[in-house]
Amino acid sequence: MTKNELIAAVAERANIPRSAAASAVEATFAVIAGTLRKGGEVKIPGFGSFKVVKRAAREGLDLHTGQLIKIAEARSPKFSPGQALRDAVNQ
Repeated sequence: MTKNELIAAVAERANIPRSAAASAVEATFAVIAGTLRKGGEVKIPGFGSFKVVKRAAREGLDLHTGQLIKIAEARSPKFSPGQALRDAVNQ
């Protein structure tokens, strides 16, 4: 499903104009991204949670040259599905 398909599905399910659904979807994504950027966590009961995990600095291999390279420490978003979402997917 693309973002446009998501917006169309939200508009249809909520029985609201497509422009309102687009604003709601954009706002949702912005709030989640902003919270994660600040190091927070977003928990949506029945759906799942979004959080930021730290990846330690490590060495990697440049596949083109075969040389070792240093990969810097990084923060990465992580999604953990809730039990209700897992159950819905497995039905």
